[in-house]
Amino acid sequence: MSVTLDYAALAPVLIPALGALLVLVVDVVRPRLGAAHWALAAVLLFAGAATAVPGLLPGAAERRTMCLSGTSCLYVVDRLGAVIQVSALVSAGIIALLALPVPAPRERAPISVAMLLASTAGATGVTAARDLGSWLVLLELATLPTIALVALRARRSALDGALTLLVTSLVSFALLAMGAALWFAATGSPLLDGDAVLRAAAEPDTRRVLALAVVVLVAGLGFKLSLVPFHAWTPEAYAGASVPVGGFLATTSKLAALGALLAVLRGVTALGDGALVAVGVVAAITMTVGNVLALRERSTLRLLAWSTVAQAGWVVLPLATVAPGAVKAATGYLFVTSIATLVVFAGVTLVAHAEGRGRIRDLATLRGLFRRRPVAALAISLGLLTLAGLPPAVLGLVAKVLALRPLVAGELWWLAVVAALNAMLGVAVYLRVVLAMAGSGAADPDAVHDRPHPLHLAVVALSLVALAVISLAPQLPLGLLD
Repeated sequence: MSVTLDYAALAPVLIPALGALLVLVVDVVRPRLGAAHWALAAVLLFAGAATAVPGLLPGAAERRTMCLSGTSCLYVVDRLGAVIQVSALVSAGIIALLALPVPAPRERAPISVAMLLASTAGATGVTAARDLGSWLVLLELATLPTIALVALRARRSALDGALTLLVTSLVSFALLAMGAALWFAATGSPLLDGDAVLRAAAEPDTRRVLALAVVVLVAGLGFKLSLVPFHAWTPEAYAGASVPVGGFLATTSKLAALGALLAVLRGVTALGDGALVAVGVVAAITMTVGNVLALRERSTLRLLAWSTVAQAGWVVLPLATVAPGAVKAATGYLFVTSIATLVVFAGVTLVAHAEGRGRIRDLATLRGLFRRRPVAALAISLGLLTLAGLPPAVLGLVAKVLALRPLVAGELWWLAVVAALNAMLGVAVYLRVVLAMAGSGAADPDAVHDRPHPLHLAVVALSLVALAVISLAPQLPLGLLD
């Protein structure tokens, strides 16, 4: 049996994967290079993103490889997959730039960089996987290195967060493996395609097994996406990790989870709306729990963690129906959310590095940030307003409308009402932070007021300008999904 390989199509996965090995080899030859490893990682990640860009060009065809004679291809990247790949690689590259100036023991740098590159390789590959084996391996490759990234901060809170993440990851993998086994038992095929689903749906017995497989797989992916009730690890990991790693968990890791979910749901939608009712219920509960707990939270990083939980509900919201554009809406919403979250974490990283982590500890310590760090405060505010869907961040409002359209088309009015109520709750959550930064704070004689690192300032300023531009012209980023 012949197998065709297209290395150009595989480049977005191969470059970060081989880059992880390269970093470790460089560390053996030239140990203790420290921050230079982060610079190398950023170059590799942006290079990987450049190889995925052709999939976004007008008229670009699906990129297929690992095709077996007489059967389907095992690696397929459509336009939405290309958007996820480029987003994952670019977000990881920006995280690498944010981590570069952060002080840390030099011997940890190559390990951290290798873990980030390996996790990104899994995130870019899982969305294109079309067989259960590759899908499971790449999804775990995207997940397991993040545990080391959290733990390498080597603080008590970091170890607690890493342990929580490890336990939930093990439970998640167990559910995913069980779901994959049930899928194979129902369809008789290791491929994630609609034809196998339709064959299984034709028989009542295999249809029931397939429905159970879908529920178990969605539950396993719920851990990755921070969906309720699989969300308990999120605030612990965010609070314990370094700020850039928290940004990585909130962006690249979520892109990997959505890519994995879409790989499953592309085939499952052949069963109709009834198979996706559970997704709608989980989405409604997730956004409600995330917003309510964020309203009560005082810790800045934990509030951002609960925000991620609420936004995860919005991401899977359109997937509760098979209405046209549901998959596009979910991808577009996560795309917008990732941009806004990345801008927020860039601003928070600048403040934490220049003034100390204690200055971002809670909302009270953020008071007066507009006077102390106006660029960082503007970036954080615009990112939060985008997540809230409030002007002048028109991009966030358009993303919420895009997420609600499939519900209206599918006549899921109860879910649309729940989403609208949560949109109002979200406004209260994010305005708390913006108003805190605009308030006046008491002078802290022990506070550090160093100049921000030039690289942090450049990343924050450029990301602020980019978000402002696409907020005024939302058709620019969302047009990539068409």
